[in-house]
Amino acid sequence: MASLLGEFECKLDAKARFLLPSGLRKQLDPASKEQFVMNRGFEGCLVLYPMTEWEKITAQLKKLNLFVTKNRAFYRQFHNGATSISLDSNGRVLVPKSLMAHAALDKDAVLFAYANRIELWSKERYEEVMNQDAESFADLAEDVMGGMDVEGELE
Repeated sequence: MASLLGEFECKLDAKARFLLPSGLRKQLDPASKEQFVMNRGFEGCLVLYPMTEWEKITAQLKKLNLFVTKNRAFYRQFHNGATSISLDSNGRVLVPKSLMAHAALDKDAVLFAYANRIELWSKERYEEVMNQDAESFADLAEDVMGGMDVEGELE
């Protein structure tokens, strides 16, 4: 699957549904058949994984030694709230009530697609996280990318 890309504002209706934008739907692997898994993400968002990507991730997680305490703890936390999701006939996603509070979702939301996932944020929380000042982002870029050469390999 090609990397997902984009930032989309959306509105949740009274039943906690949002329309998956067509620009995002066009990027999805048809093998996922509009099936997803939603779970709790980091920094207070929810993550929507296309089913084919969720299957790849769970295949990796199955390799963890569950006799190791940290591995069990991670496995539990990662799967905490994981819910199978299907698009309805109108292309909408229903956010499980059990996950709404984790993301502080209300009416205005943002879908942020990157790599193999789509993050669902409350608009307010998303703006807080993304509005880092330029100097902080520059420091982060140096920490994360500073050891790479021009070809993208670590030096």
